[in-house]
Amino acid sequence: MGNNSQKQIVEYLTTKAALKQHIYDQTVEGFSLLKKALKELSSKLNADIPQTDPRLMTEFRDFGKFAAQIKISGDILVCSMHTNIFEFNREHKIWEIPYVKDEPLNSYCGIINIYNFLSDSFKYNRVNDLGYLIARIFINRNNHFFVEGKRQMGFHYKKFGSLTVSKESMKNIIEKSIIYAMQFDLLVPPYDNVKITNVEQMSAKIMRSLQQTGKRLGFQFNADDVLEE
Repeated sequence: MGNNSQKQIVEYLTTKAALKQHIYDQTVEGFSLLKKALKELSSKLNADIPQTDPRLMTEFRDFGKFAAQIKISGDILVCSMHTNIFEFNREHKIWEIPYVKDEPLNSYCGIINIYNFLSDSFKYNRVNDLGYLIARIFINRNNHFFVEGKRQMGFHYKKFGSLTVSKESMKNIIEKSIIYAMQFDLLVPPYDNVKITNVEQMSAKIMRSLQQTGKRLGFQFNADDVLEE
């Protein structure tokens, strides 16, 4: 390996690679705060829920460094942290804000995803049931974040650079996600979609309730949802 090549490798390791490691650490800390917010919120909600019906109680579960969930009645929010660091493509509107345009390194982010599933999907091991991405949190080197999802989430990308990750901000995101998920009910599938089945499918359905089920949240996740005024 030539001397110039070695210099290029060292330069990469001490700049971009070091930057990504730093952002990874920031995202891990942000996800830890989110899990603490989830746990505290679950406890507070349970304290306010009448004890007459235990089925209404929320349940927090910690699956380790990169995943956690909260069960709220018929819904489960699964929060997961991606272990890699990403940059936005050049067509993304994020490049139009001065915070990123003036300092491109601010565009590198870790990602935390929030999915909505039916709690029965896990309870009855319905492996074909659907979950929906309702929000994803981007965290950069400065511990600044924004949330991509439906406009109801209330964190527009143009605020990137002014919002800092904290337990309170994570709590706010979780509360908005729960409210958003609970606003949508299951819709009856079209008759023609379920009118024919075979013996294998019916046997599996009897054993595991295999028929695919998922909320119709009224949208397909699209990054453009947060790029409009």
